[in-house]
Amino acid sequence: MTLSPARVPATGVRRLTTTLYGYAFLDDFVLLYPVYALLFADTGLSLWQISSLFALWSITGVLLEVPSGAWADAVSRRRLLWIGPLLTAAGFALWVALPSYGAFAVGFVLWGAGGALGSGALEALVYDELDRLGAAGRYARVMGRARAARLTGTVASLGLAGPVFALGGYEAVGAASIVACVLTALTATRFPEHRVRPEASGDSWAATLRTGLAQVRGDRAVRGALLLVPAVAAVWGALDEYTPLLVRDIGVAEATVPYLVMLIWAGVTVGSLLAGPAERLGTAGFAALLAGGALALAVGAASHSLAGIALVSLAFAGFQLAEVLADVRLQHRIDESRRATLTSVASLGTELATVATFGVYALLGARLTHGTVFAVLAVPYLVTALALVRARAARARP
Repeated sequence: MTLSPARVPATGVRRLTTTLYGYAFLDDFVLLYPVYALLFADTGLSLWQISSLFALWSITGVLLEVPSGAWADAVSRRRLLWIGPLLTAAGFALWVALPSYGAFAVGFVLWGAGGALGSGALEALVYDELDRLGAAGRYARVMGRARAARLTGTVASLGLAGPVFALGGYEAVGAASIVACVLTALTATRFPEHRVRPEASGDSWAATLRTGLAQVRGDRAVRGALLLVPAVAAVWGALDEYTPLLVRDIGVAEATVPYLVMLIWAGVTVGSLLAGPAERLGTAGFAALLAGGALALAVGAASHSLAGIALVSLAFAGFQLAEVLADVRLQHRIDESRRATLTSVASLGTELATVATFGVYALLGARLTHGTVFAVLAVPYLVTALALVRARAARARP
């Protein structure tokens, strides 16, 4: 049977998206997430040692983010997407088999390296495959659903970690996490990749990186789209780590905190799913989205109430949606050969801005309540919205 031209792209898109959603779910279906800090403490590590492990994890990601993106443009992106989860699995295996500070440190380096390999490569592969099928316009909807699949994987891992831990302790939770990583790698091998082999051009990853950065310097539209990603993603991504403290400050029982945090993440999931219809938002609409989210965050966090937590959930939904749309803008403005490189540069900017936000939060939190700090950190979104409006007005002038 010969497929019609319309049927071939539809089948190709279905294969791509099914693989992507499965990959995204499994990549965050890690039962070690809610208990690995307990594993470190029960092994006898001090708070300083645990903090140093988190720092090592972040530093690994920062150092490898851009080189791994350039490597993804110089070799097969699919290859990096299945290697990364296997590195993470090796790290988890070390944690369970040889629980010690050294093993935990090596494990975090492997985990950070695995995450860096996938960052940039995944977005680049998905966009280029959709573009090949004439479906680049679906990118926002597809990536929004992929993020929702990730959130679903995280929530599922949180729900299952307790029962699995009760049955078999850290060994059982670690084994389940390793299996999830292996399944993630196997799923990655099913990604279609029809790009012409870049190895044939003879370009090294260093040359790819240089030319990618040259594009940023020489193209104002690319530079603006790249800077917009960390401007949108960093602050709310850092605030997410403090939401349990914000919730507890309104006076609810400790047992209620997880449920209200899940309410916030329900809003984030909804924001992901709205990415497709919201892609039609222009610059003014995007600025309004950021400004509305900032106001909802400030009012909700400062109110110290259950209704305020609902507003924070609404704000996070808006910021998640804006993050997806910012990525869409970037992908539309960069060319295929440097896509993973520049996506990784944007991710590096997000990582650095997130670390800076942690520092600002620590300084403000020493004197202010969590609700007040959340409200103060809504200001950068108002500034970004104003900058977008001013840039739009400047372009409109003759």
